[in-house]
Amino acid sequence: MNWRTINIDLLDPESPANFSIATLSPPAPPVSASEVQSLSSQIKQLLRGGDSEGALRGALENPPYGGDAAAKEVHLATVVEILQSIKQSEMSPMLTRIYDSEGGVEVLDVLMKYLYKGMSHSSKPSSTSTGSMSPQPTGFSQIHSRGGGEGGGQAMSVLLSWHEKLVEMAGPGSIVRVMSDRRTV
Repeated sequence: MNWRTINIDLLDPESPANFSIATLSPPAPPVSASEVQSLSSQIKQLLRGGDSEGALRGALENPPYGGDAAAKEVHLATVVEILQSIKQSEMSPMLTRIYDSEGGVEVLDVLMKYLYKGMSHSSKPSSTSTGSMSPQPTGFSQIHSRGGGEGGGQAMSVLLSWHEKLVEMAGPGSIVRVMSDRRTV
């Protein structure tokens, strides 16, 4: 018998090999894209009515953890639209009110998830940008967008501003909770 080929993890009762990793994330009820779309329209109605804090709260208190990719994209677009509509001078007071309310820490953690997801989406090159490469005299190609101006950069700036204010309010613990949470938005 070769002792080096024995899998000792199978003999340890506390080893991850002996339990399903699926039990680490809580079950999320399935959410359809149409449900997310109707919630999005309700939230946008609040935003048009001038209740930006209510719109932000409504979006963050109902994340579609059990939704498919399309539902999550619709909700992400709604959250980013809300964040872009809020003035920078209103960020800190709004975050303070949310933080001090019942369940505020969890709501701010969901906001942190959306900030990271929004940053990851705005940094991905779009499929249309590959056709807009212009060769430079240096031999390198410069990629630029047509007609979009600084739309992606402006969205990134807003998300980074929110991230800064959120870390000031909730501390670095929010980042750790978001990175270790298995539920994705």
